[in-house]
Order: sequence, then C-alpha cells, then structure tokens
Amino acid sequence: MRGSVDGLGSSAPIGAMLPAVFADDDLAQRVVAGLDEVIAPIHNVLDCLPAYFDPALAPVDFAHWLSGWVGAETDGTEPEERLRAAVAAAAYLHRVRGTRRGLAEAIRLAFGVRPQISESGGAAWSARPLGPVPGEPRPHLHVTLRLPDPGPADEHRLDALVAAARPAHMPYTVTVTVAERTPER
Repeated sequence: MRGSVDGLGSSAPIGAMLPAVFADDDLAQRVVAGLDEVIAPIHNVLDCLPAYFDPALAPVDFAHWLSGWVGAETDGTEPEERLRAAVAAAAYLHRVRGTRRGLAEAIRLAFGVRPQISESGGAAWSARPLGPVPGEPRPHLHVTLRLPDPGPADEHRLDALVAAARPAHMPYTVTVTVAERTPER
C-alpha cells in the first residue's frame, strides 16, 4: 500500500528549508521531521505521477480505478495482466467500437481467447447500378466463444460484453462452449 513504507525519506525535507534561526533548534527540527514522515508518501506519489497513468507501471488498485476512468471493459475478476492490457487498449477499442474487429478484440481482452463471429452485413462495389445488395436482408450477429473451462457466469459476461460493444441496431445471440482439446503427442 502506498503511504505505509517505513523509513521513506522526503524528497524535499522541511528542516533544510527553515530559516537560519531554526537550523540549530532541536525541537523545531524534530517537529518538522515528523511532518516530513507524514508528507513523504505524498511527495513520492507526486514524483512518480506519470507512472500512475501508465497501465504497465501503475499499482494494481490504481489500475482498477484507471479501468473505470478510461471505460475499459473489465469486471474486476480478470487477472492482473489482462486488466493492464484492457486499460492500455481502451482508447483503441473506443475508436473501433461497433465493428467486428472492435468486438473481437474486446472479447479477447476480457476472456483471453479469440471469438468466432458471424454477422449478416456485407459490402460490395459495382460499376453497374441496381446490382445485388450484399449481405442478408435481416440483420443478425452471433458470437461463439470456446473456453477451456467455461463457467455458468461466462455466458452472462459475454452477453453483457457483446451488448455493450456491438453495433446499436444489431440483434445478437451468444454461445459459450468447451474448447476442443488437441491430442498430445
């Protein structure tokens, strides 16, 4: 925990800044030394402030707070490395939100595996007017996630994630299944 480091010295001791009349005063020096001990953690945080906003360097509790601040798709149960990756990728995910790539990346960061996504949309170009319309007439999105050991909450968590990261107009379904194990040789 920050603030509870025994023997942490202040980067700006107050005793050295006192007027000359207090430089040799033992009581004054002991009083400000007590203040130095109280203020040292604050100076330490301020000296290291840029590191608090770097998800790779921030303390874990601050990274949790940072995930809410930047809108990272986390629920507080992910391992530390996935939390830090989600915070680092939050700005990128906001840029690609509502796209297939953005949805796939958000799911990969949350679960650690790539999903299988099928959708009804399409795009095409034609030099002739009145060509066939690409895609399917009814919009739909289906996400399948294969996990090594799926739990009962995984489908609910995937559903919430897809609901938040999908295109707003798109109806969707989700499925969580057991990943196929590859035979060992």
